[in-house]
Amino acid sequence: MEAVITILALLFVAFVALGAYVTVKAVRAAKRGVERTVTQARRTVEDTTLRAKSYGQGGVAAELAQLRLKLRTSMRATQDALHAGVAEDASLSESIALFERLSAHGHELDDELKRLEREPDKSTVASRLPDLRERTERITHSAESLRWAARDRAQRFANDDLDMLSSQIDMEAGALRHWSEPAADAASGQTSPERTEPGKSWSTADGGTARPGAETAAEAGAADGGAAQQPQAITARDPHQQTYPWEKTTRPETTN
Repeated sequence: MEAVITILALLFVAFVALGAYVTVKAVRAAKRGVERTVTQARRTVEDTTLRAKSYGQGGVAAELAQLRLKLRTSMRATQDALHAGVAEDASLSESIALFERLSAHGHELDDELKRLEREPDKSTVASRLPDLRERTERITHSAESLRWAARDRAQRFANDDLDMLSSQIDMEAGALRHWSEPAADAASGQTSPERTEPGKSWSTADGGTARPGAETAAEAGAADGGAAQQPQAITARDPHQQTYPWEKTTRPETTN
């Protein structure tokens, strides 16, 4: 009885632990989903604000907004392309590591541009714009190089797979079209034997191939016909068996 109680207690503890583990995992997953949603919403709001500033304002503020928008758009597109391709191509993991290092420089530049937007001294900001443009161009160029290299690699793999598939389909189609050649060979093998023995017919009366029994019957018929066509010897009639029309036929004797 004590063993049964112990087993039930252990099962209860196991179920409680399992329920706690599942609850923690569900809470963490929900938290990550909420954080992802909040981050995407924040990015959308910031991008919309930057577009409004770049088109609605002028001067240094508009140029800073354009640099930030260009940097963020390029980095996000490269990140999405690399993370989408690494699931199918494991060699992109090194590219992702390089992109993470590039992202550190991108975040640093984005934070600096964001601080300069609130800078009241616009003349100082304007003097630093050439250096900011150059840094933005270098970072976006590196990000675009990684992005397009990953896309070209994926496209090349897709083209190679398509070429191999096309070759296999052509081979299969050619194999399917070979049905006429074996049929022709079979027909020629039936109607054109390499050697025929004398006295054997090639085919029956209806055009089919002669069977051994049919050949034997044909040979027997040919022998009978040959014997019937040969001329017979002329023999004289027996004079005792010769009858004349005026002679009466003998009647059989009857007994009364």
